[in-house]
Amino acid sequence: RQPLSLCVAGERLCSTEEATAGSGTYTRHGFIFSSLAGCLKRRNEDSELPVVSVVRDSESQLLPNVGAVVTCKVCSINSRFAKVHILYVGSTPLKSTFRGTIRREDIRATEKDKVEVYKSFRPSDIILAKVISLGDAQSNYLLSTAENELGVVVARSEAGVQMVPISWCEMQCPRTHTKEFRKVARVQPQFLQT
Repeated sequence: RQPLSLCVAGERLCSTEEATAGSGTYTRHGFIFSSLAGCLKRRNEDSELPVVSVVRDSESQLLPNVGAVVTCKVCSINSRFAKVHILYVGSTPLKSTFRGTIRREDIRATEKDKVEVYKSFRPSDIILAKVISLGDAQSNYLLSTAENELGVVVARSEAGVQMVPISWCEMQCPRTHTKEFRKVARVQPQFLQT
């Protein structure tokens, strides 16, 4: 058996004169390219040319896709958006983090013009969000928390204590009883991480 070589999406594998494009590949301008990241395989079939295909490694990275509910940690906020790191897709932890952005207008479903980012999220909050568009290597995934089930699920007060939600827009520190504004998620049981 030949050693498997790994390739990334968009990588040029060989010319169409050397092989036939199989699954996980596409042809352009006389060359075969990988359409996904995975292991390169060559099979010699009855035809003269071997078939080149790319098979996704079962251990390969799960990617957030449009419509997926993701668990994120807020990194930074400004008046227009919150920057987050995506940690989980559904209940599956990611091997590497992806960056996401939640724009001000995607925080709530109603009164979008009145939303203030700093009253919705703070750095280090853990939130549930939905992927609304895919990013690429340079840009971020666009995320939304505009459903009742989405928003802040874990937040720490300035005293460092995990806060308790008291309404859809406030959380309270059990030690100091200080209230802080958040876009609080009405967490569904299937999203609770044990």
